[in-house]
Amino acid sequence: MAGRVRPITLVGTPVLHQPCRPVEDFDTTLRELADDMFASMYEADGVGLAANQVGVDLRVFVYDCPDDDGERQKGAVVNPVLELPALENRRLDDDDEGCLSVPGPHARLARPDHATVHGFDVTGRPLTVEGTGLLARCLQHETDHLEGRLYIDRLSARSRKKVLKEFEALRAEADALPG
Repeated sequence: MAGRVRPITLVGTPVLHQPCRPVEDFDTTLRELADDMFASMYEADGVGLAANQVGVDLRVFVYDCPDDDGERQKGAVVNPVLELPALENRRLDDDDEGCLSVPGPHARLARPDHATVHGFDVTGRPLTVEGTGLLARCLQHETDHLEGRLYIDRLSARSRKKVLKEFEALRAEADALPG
């Protein structure tokens, strides 16, 4: 697989908490970034990864996950615009969600069970990705990242505090290991 693994930025890193800049150049650098993002996502056992999760302030994310039918979907979306069903047609999927930038803990988070993202591929061609199930959750999660929002920002204050406490405990435990 092409691409080099980049370190995943963690909650608290400024680039994760601000909206990302639109991509203007569909060039070799963008394609290399996408390759690196796929390599980084696979290394971390993720199903999606936004550019700011590898420290890059650009509106691009990659994904490789199944939809509601179990069919694996894979791609990169540049400058995504998220479209959700109208409120009267919206069904929520209340399931566990986690994040590579908050490694370890998960929390229940209701999200619409269908999502569509309009954007471009890495060569600049327009594309539309429709998702159900895990893919719908992934499209929403990664688009949130590009807006400077993590899934924990959508949780209740109590749930958010619990996730961050567990994350900090896991980090302290890892830091205490020899080597």
